[in-house]
Amino acid sequence: MSQPNRQLNLNNDNIESFSDQIKQHEDNIEFLNSQSNRLTESVLDLQVSLGRYHSANVISLENGNGAFHTEEETAEQILKKENSAASIFCWIKSNSQTSNLAFVKDAVGVVATLARVESDDLSRILSEYLGLETMLAIVCSTNEGVKALEKYDPEGTINCNGGLHGIGSRTERRIKGRFVVICLEDLRPFVGGFVANDPQKKLALPKPRLPNGECPPGFLDYAVNMIHLDTNRLSFLTASGHGLRETLFYGLFSRLQIYKTRNEMLLALPCINDGALSLDGGMIRKCGMFALGSRKDVEVKFPLIGGEPDVPPDYIEAEDVVRRLKWETSKLAADIQREQQLLDFRKGSSNTTSQT
Repeated sequence: MSQPNRQLNLNNDNIESFSDQIKQHEDNIEFLNSQSNRLTESVLDLQVSLGRYHSANVISLENGNGAFHTEEETAEQILKKENSAASIFCWIKSNSQTSNLAFVKDAVGVVATLARVESDDLSRILSEYLGLETMLAIVCSTNEGVKALEKYDPEGTINCNGGLHGIGSRTERRIKGRFVVICLEDLRPFVGGFVANDPQKKLALPKPRLPNGECPPGFLDYAVNMIHLDTNRLSFLTASGHGLRETLFYGLFSRLQIYKTRNEMLLALPCINDGALSLDGGMIRKCGMFALGSRKDVEVKFPLIGGEPDVPPDYIEAEDVVRRLKWETSKLAADIQREQQLLDFRKGSSNTTSQT
């Protein structure tokens, strides 16, 4: 066979091979799109059902004596910190004209607004333990969100016309000093599983044990399990499929123990490794490091849980299904994007081959 004919056959084979590969990618995209549409419809159906439950069971935000601290009050306290990044972020998120910015979409929120607790004593001691800087930390899902918050000039100095600084300067809310940003995708999540059948997805942490094998008297729970996540917080998942409790709050509290009283906390010293707090103001930062003196007045603290009605098991199950389906939908979207990129590449290569 002559050289031109051999070359022609090779080109024909290559074109045929590319056509097969293109067809395969197109079939993959069609299949993934159908799966994505099916999941989206399932999520919408479940959300409609859950919406009906919410409309029929409005959650009261008042307890018996009316001394209730709500999420709105926490947000108001944050907004009063006019020259803080958290204040500017909360203002941006509540403003419809700026709520679509890249860093707002990626950001989960400010730490102080992401959970609630059962009592004012617990709210105060947890907030004091974290400190104002951490309570005002902005939580982002990815590194892209972190990068979008702050822009730099070629010399490495902060560009005050970009990111959060730019919005702040235009609203006369200039950021003073440093501020904390937490990136969820960089945190090492808790990997020990969850408490079985727990609607709050509490972490399966073993109870502390004294040398005699007994659980110390006055031990209430670990701090990470004493925070309450609202429905939308529970449904949140990172790209790797982890929730806020096992990423953000485990990163903040680790195995911090909570006790009723300072005396009971001190009696439990032999089994305290990652610190402990008591509802009457006792604080052990970590093994061997005590925080003495009177408790501080806390300006920004976690809001309290309202008088929520008992949630039926089928509602809890539906919430869990929605959470998982949303995560699967996001993974399918990434798969579709990858297949589309491969398809575009194959088409480009096929055109180059056919021209030669």
